[in-house]
Amino acid sequence: MLDVRFIEANPAAVKNDLQKRGDKEKVSWIDELVQKHGEWKALKEKVDTLRHSRNEISQEINQLKKQGKDISSKVKEVKELPGKIAASEEKLHKLQERIDFILQRLPNTLHESVPVGKDETENREVKKWGTIRKPPFELKSHGELLEQAGLADFERSTKISGAGFYFIKGDLVKIEMGLIRFVTDFLVKKGFTLIQPPLMMNRKPYEGVTSLADFENVMYKIKDEKGKESSYLIATSEHPIAAMLMDGTVEEKSLPLKLCGISSCFRREIGSHGVDTRGLFRVHQFTKVEQFVFCKPEDSWKIHEELLKNSEEIMQQLKIPYRVVNICTGDIGTVAAKKYDIEGWFPRQDAYCELVSCSNCTAYQSTALNIRFQDSKGGKEFVHTLNATAVATSRVLAAIAENFQNKDGTITVPEVLVPYVGKKVIGT
Repeated sequence: MLDVRFIEANPAAVKNDLQKRGDKEKVSWIDELVQKHGEWKALKEKVDTLRHSRNEISQEINQLKKQGKDISSKVKEVKELPGKIAASEEKLHKLQERIDFILQRLPNTLHESVPVGKDETENREVKKWGTIRKPPFELKSHGELLEQAGLADFERSTKISGAGFYFIKGDLVKIEMGLIRFVTDFLVKKGFTLIQPPLMMNRKPYEGVTSLADFENVMYKIKDEKGKESSYLIATSEHPIAAMLMDGTVEEKSLPLKLCGISSCFRREIGSHGVDTRGLFRVHQFTKVEQFVFCKPEDSWKIHEELLKNSEEIMQQLKIPYRVVNICTGDIGTVAAKKYDIEGWFPRQDAYCELVSCSNCTAYQSTALNIRFQDSKGGKEFVHTLNATAVATSRVLAAIAENFQNKDGTITVPEVLVPYVGKKVIGT
């Protein structure tokens, strides 16, 4: 959520960002918001004045009683005040509802380097890394390869859970566990603290970390015993970690606070992608290791690049070819001020596909969640929050299967994972 004071001070800049994003219908909201917040402040001052008057008149009545003087006019005056206060508070509540409605639907302001574009086709390539392998044999899809090698079962998982779920077996489980250990070891050396968050969240904190208008249709909702929606299975560990400090104040000396989240993630919508939809790439449940940082505003853009570098180093050590793209205004979503994706090469699909998302959310989440830091002079300011995928294991398993498959149906284990797996080749 944007701070309404920021919007009041920078209405033209906020309107310009909305134009870039293609949210032209929301441009008119800015003038309305500024006007209604002005009315709210004036009315709030009036209500406070009325309350203060009520207290003062009550004290006057007590004094007059002690002095044996006539209190009738003062009693009449004080009796009128509750009605005036109630009427003003009702108007205040309606103004606040409209202000909150607009604030909850306005996206973050964009960094100047975010490219303008209508959709993902206009994301801007920043760099490429790695050599694309062109084997002298026909590649199998990762799903077909893993099933034939006895490392996964998609038929039985579909039978018991539906499409978008999977069984992985044997050495492929070892590779997934190895991925988690390798990545967490890597990030701990970089100063991150490991954290396992709750896998369910209530609605209020979820509204603070992301736009439910963007995310709610892909989330699993949990109903209470009365049949009402009460919580959600998390779509990423970023969400509960961001909300962990809700309504809190962090000491400046503790920043940046670097956290490495490890969790299962749940998403209802899986869609389809490329030529191979059966397998591990787009699924309802997966394991992810996430980088998350709370920091001071002046440090966030430097840390954004550091998080990207960490994710690149992980891909490089796994020897998965990739490219980095700067996500354009039409594809960036509501929360991020700037976002990079790392897209890994999938030779069977002859395409780059997303493996990593790396976002600087500036103060957007902390404003909604009311997370501040206190500086040495006692002043308080909203922290900045950043997140980046370290590894989404299901997608990386798919990338490994496609990039390291051999003609005989085996898969070469990336060298960096051999110590965790105990084998150089699996599927034999």
